[in-house]
Amino acid sequence: MEIIFLGTSGMHPTKERNLFSVLFRYKSENILIDCGEGTQRQLRMINIPSTKTNKILLTHLHGDHINGLPGLLQNLQANQYSKDLEIYGPVGLKKLMYHIFEIAGLRMRVKINEIKSGIVYKSKDFYVEAKELQHSSKVYGYSFTEHDKRKINMNYLKKFNLKRHVLLGNLQKGKDVVYNGKKIKAKDATTLVKGRKLSLITDTVYCDNCIKLAKDSDLLVCECTFSKELKDKAKAFKHLTSEDAANIAKKSKSKKLILTHFSQRYKDTERLVKEAKKIFKNTVDAKDFMKAEV
Repeated sequence: MEIIFLGTSGMHPTKERNLFSVLFRYKSENILIDCGEGTQRQLRMINIPSTKTNKILLTHLHGDHINGLPGLLQNLQANQYSKDLEIYGPVGLKKLMYHIFEIAGLRMRVKINEIKSGIVYKSKDFYVEAKELQHSSKVYGYSFTEHDKRKINMNYLKKFNLKRHVLLGNLQKGKDVVYNGKKIKAKDATTLVKGRKLSLITDTVYCDNCIKLAKDSDLLVCECTFSKELKDKAKAFKHLTSEDAANIAKKSKSKKLILTHFSQRYKDTERLVKEAKKIFKNTVDAKDFMKAEV
């Protein structure tokens, strides 16, 4: 489970930071979260073909989070993209995509999903949950949670002389089995390994759903548009401060916090990290092209 920061700026790009976009990678899944202007160039900079993308999750429909979408789709079509691309986002997404396809002259298969709070995607390895947050337009945060797995206790199975067998698969599913006339209980023969969780929050004021979404995250990626001294401005523009992000991490019992989506006023984001660390110690700031594993 890996996340790559393609753009870490909020509202305006800077010389150091592109507009917001994040790539989530898990096995064969490459899921793009938001697509700020210049996203496809950022992918080229790290030698990841845009055609690897199989899903796009949009947090909301403000320009700084979606203006890279038409160009990305044109690039996919030009490269004869053959997958069924899935795009998820709030109500209004279908209308937006209709206009993008008309203006750009696109002819490709795209499945558009207008979402509500809840699980929006599930695979055999993990699921994606969305929760509505609070901004000047409808906005969602996303969490990526790996399914819990059972690890086989081979030492325990030695007394049953059970090594390689199809029954091991049943034990991993939590099912008791019978081997050579002896019952083997899954709870004794396996150890439950809790799945990892990554949560992403951007463009919102501090609210209860931020904490609910991020609950028990191994990694929380959270917007930090303003420093604590600009909390009134943050409230007016419906964004978070460094202290807000840290409090969300602390109250949600997350293990690590990465700050992102910085206002262009901050040439150096170290002050924002220091403010957050006073509340939540395990905090770092994101930079374009930074990778983080969960």
